[in-house]
Parts: sequence; structure tokens; C-alpha cells
Amino acid sequence: SKGEKPNRKRMAAVAALYAIAPNIRSSEQVLGVDSEQALVKRPRPENKRVWASLEKGMSEVVKDLFDEADKRDPLRASKWVIVLDGNNDQLKDVKRELRRRKIKATIIVDVVHVFEYLWKAAWAFFDEGDPDAEEWVRVRALEILRGNAPLVAAGMRRSATLRELSEKARKPVDTCARYLLKRKHYLRYDQALATGFPIASGVIEGTCRHLINDRMDITGARWGLEGAEAVLRLRALWASGDLDEYWKFHVAEEHDRTYGTDYALAA
Repeated sequence: SKGEKPNRKRMAAVAALYAIAPNIRSSEQVLGVDSEQALVKRPRPENKRVWASLEKGMSEVVKDLFDEADKRDPLRASKWVIVLDGNNDQLKDVKRELRRRKIKATIIVDVVHVFEYLWKAAWAFFDEGDPDAEEWVRVRALEILRGNAPLVAAGMRRSATLRELSEKARKPVDTCARYLLKRKHYLRYDQALATGFPIASGVIEGTCRHLINDRMDITGARWGLEGAEAVLRLRALWASGDLDEYWKFHVAEEHDRTYGTDYALAA
């Protein structure tokens, strides 16, 4: 932003791994448009572990994620589902690891990120704050959840053409349409919902908030890379419920480093 010095911030790579029971639901239930189909209480993630790193790049964090998943499910007995935000580098890293390890998994682009693009496209057709925009988004969001993302992309482009929007005015529409078409293979929400798979990365969003922002992005904070990485590792252990067990290990190792040699010589 204005006044900030360049190259003074670094993006953290964040990942999470967990097991969860299938949660079959309909597109209408997800959007809450059918009062007769109330969304049932969803299952909770189990055995969750989170990562965050400033020193490692995304490819290294993805590799660590797959290493942990391999340890948990070496026989591939579970169905593997990977939810991400559609970033091209993330997709490449994930697909590379899947090929290298010969793993079959379902890749799903986080539906919340898709809806963000949809909302940006809506303001090309409506004045800012127009309540009709909400209904426009709801109708198209429902179609995307039903697995019709390519049709939604074609329809919004056709509307922009019929309304004779200028190139600048229709830019968010074309951006949204390209996003939907390029990632259509990862937007099969109808199949995911029918199978009970997650379609949003709420676990990651929560991790970014309480693991990263609540500690690193506070007013006046200044971090060195090594110190920030150490704090993130400790917070990740705490968030994953492993801090107590790790601390016992840490104290034992520290004791061995400090006194182990002396005790060995004395014996």
C-alpha cells in the first residue's frame, strides 16, 4: 500500500491435513435457498495438523504435506481430497506430487474463491450496492454448485456482449469466465457434494487467521526471518495439539545435549 517499502513482507505458505467423515448435501443446502432442506450439522475434522513456513516455498510445503499423508495412509485406504484456491503454482506442485507418488486424488478449487470472482463480475452489471446483485450471484452460484460452471461463464459473457459493455467495464466478467473455464475440471461440485467431499478450505482460512495474522500481523511488529519461522513452528505445534508432547521431547534433547557427554564420561 502507499508508503510501504518494497520487499519488506514475505508470504507464508500454509497447509493443513485432516481426516473427516463424508458429508453428503445438495447445492440448495449449501446456499440455504431451500428452507425444507436444512443443512445438517457437519462432521468435524479429526487428527488435524497444520503447517506454516516463511523459509520454505510452496513446493516444499506441499511435499511435506504429502509426506505426512503418506505416513498416515500408506495403503491408500482413504479417499484423498485436495482443496486449494486455484493458484496455478499450487496446482502444479500438487499435481507433480500426485504423479511422482502415483496417488489418485480429487482436486477441488475452493468454492469461496470462485464466488469472489462471481461477485466481482456482478458489479459489471449492477451499480455498487444494488440489492439485485445478490440475486444475480445466487442464481449463478447455484448453477456452479450443480456442475454447470462452463454454462455460467458463457452466459455472463453473452450478457456483457448484449449490453454492449466497454472492454474496461466487462473486464471482471471476462476474468471470471476465464477462471471458471480454465478450472472447470476442478469445479465439479455436484459430484463432490454427492460424494460428501469438502468444497471449501475453511480449515486453511482459519489457520491463516489464528496461526499467521493473530501473531505476525500485529501493529508495529517487525520480524526477522529466523525468529518468525521459529514462532510459526511453535504456533503450528500448538494449533495441531502437539505442543505438550513436543516440549517433553525438546527438554529431553536439551538435557542430553547439555549433560549427556559428561554423564557418559563419568560412567
